[in-house]
Amino acid sequence: MSKNPTEAHPNLFGSESRIKIVPLGGMREFGKNMTAFQWGNDIIVVDAGIGFPDEEMPGVDVIIPDFSWLQNQKDRVRALFLTHGHEDHIGAITWFLREHKVPVYGTAMTMKLVENKLSDSGRGARDQGSTIKNPDLHTVVDGARVRAGSFNVEFVHVNHSIADACALLIETPVGNIFHTGDFKIDYTPVHGLPIDLNRIAQIGSDGLLAMFAESANVEIDGFSPSEQIVGETFAELFAKIEGRIFVSTFSSNIFRMQQIITAAEQFNRKVAMVGRSMLTAFEAANSLGYLDFDSSTIIDIKEINNYSLDELVIITTGTQGEPMSALTRMAYSQHRDVSIEEGDTVLMSSSMIPGNEKAIFRVINELFKRGANVIYRDLADIHVSGHAYSDEMALMLNLLKPKYFIPAHGEYRHLFRHAQIAKKLGITDDHIFLLNNGDILELNNQYAEVTGYTEAAGVLIDGSGIGGIDDLVLRDRLLLADDGVVAIFVAIDSKKNRLAAEPTILAKGFIYESEINQVIKICHSKIDDFVQQANRKKNKKGNAKSLKSRIDSGQFHQQIRQLLFELTKRRPMLLISTVEI
Repeated sequence: MSKNPTEAHPNLFGSESRIKIVPLGGMREFGKNMTAFQWGNDIIVVDAGIGFPDEEMPGVDVIIPDFSWLQNQKDRVRALFLTHGHEDHIGAITWFLREHKVPVYGTAMTMKLVENKLSDSGRGARDQGSTIKNPDLHTVVDGARVRAGSFNVEFVHVNHSIADACALLIETPVGNIFHTGDFKIDYTPVHGLPIDLNRIAQIGSDGLLAMFAESANVEIDGFSPSEQIVGETFAELFAKIEGRIFVSTFSSNIFRMQQIITAAEQFNRKVAMVGRSMLTAFEAANSLGYLDFDSSTIIDIKEINNYSLDELVIITTGTQGEPMSALTRMAYSQHRDVSIEEGDTVLMSSSMIPGNEKAIFRVINELFKRGANVIYRDLADIHVSGHAYSDEMALMLNLLKPKYFIPAHGEYRHLFRHAQIAKKLGITDDHIFLLNNGDILELNNQYAEVTGYTEAAGVLIDGSGIGGIDDLVLRDRLLLADDGVVAIFVAIDSKKNRLAAEPTILAKGFIYESEINQVIKICHSKIDDFVQQANRKKNKKGNAKSLKSRIDSGQFHQQIRQLLFELTKRRPMLLISTVEI
């Protein structure tokens, strides 16, 4: 990077001498993190994550960023940089690589998970459809610097709830930008080194144009606890618990996995794992040498009957009450290898993601019904967050001292609270940007402004994983979910221009069966009236229109819809099919 940007770029302060920052996901929401940075003809992309649907999105499996802005400049995209291996940062990578054959850079654990994801592609929506042939993947180490077009990108070590998480220092012709990724400050991590605060402080001393920072836990004061605390709690609990121990945790948190294994070994227990993603993460971490255990400790789930109940710990997926997760299936005796039984203890070592509370407590209730003892976060210190608390965010701001600040990775209230911290530390309002997905922020040392907008609402993906679901499809699904469907099948005698038989009317999810017969009877009467009136009407030439054309008209459809609403105060999806015989 030039020490004097104005010499290297004489048009520095013209409209073409600004860096563009375009968040395509992760703003005012959790999930589908993706941000593009553009200088002239060069674009780099940071992260390619998925989001998860809410109750207003029936049938939707995942949400991916809208790549339209990138598609329109396909030949300018130089590389994809990944901050870490969580699904909300790498989950959309196969969809991205289907359209953009660019190099992908990430640290060891991140790239192991990416390799697994790409090798699994084609198995469904969560694995993104078609296989990517010969992806250009590059594994880097902390401190590595990568040149991509006009950008230099440095990987800076941070702590998070997954191994090998990094922030990114993005060097541009008009100044440096720091992207925190997801981070926390852990001075006593279970694996690896503490966050590289020395390098971060040096970056701040060198001068920082802009900071792009996560905001997830901004509403929690203080500093986040160390992951080591959870290990201490496991040891205390394992010392007291009799019978089998089940621990449900996020599969990607290999630090938690390590502490469970360590506690199990301390009390002479074997460890088995259930859940595909748990096994995948274990194999990835173990292949990298990130886990430390005696080879006899880990057993296959099919071997558990060879040991007494007091000799077993089972690590499982299912922290969020997912219907098909291992814990849910075990709770309902639907798992082929193991079920929850009376006397078992289940430790829920995770946070509750907002929106999942009902599903989680449904599973917890079932576990209690089975006679299990369930311990979750409110009852013991069996989980700590992988995201920084507010004082850690303030420390990062103080160390980096950015000219411009862009809070990210959170709902609007999180971005707003993070902006308040920045203002208290001296960053002025006009240098803080609470962006929407799709906003185009242009900036340099003299100028910063949102100059445009691109579509970035996200693409909804259902089970096929082949294409997006448009608003009309989603609207129809919501309509079906709310008011059900009524289908009317009409057979017409084309020669006599009259009904060939009484119409068949079917209703599903509409009203109670005890009420439907009366509604159908009234609908039949309405149809008879319509047919009689239709046959009396003449066109301008004095000829009667065919009955089929009149029934197929919008007028008939509207009359039936209005009748159904008057009778039930509901607006079901109405399907009318006519056939001439």
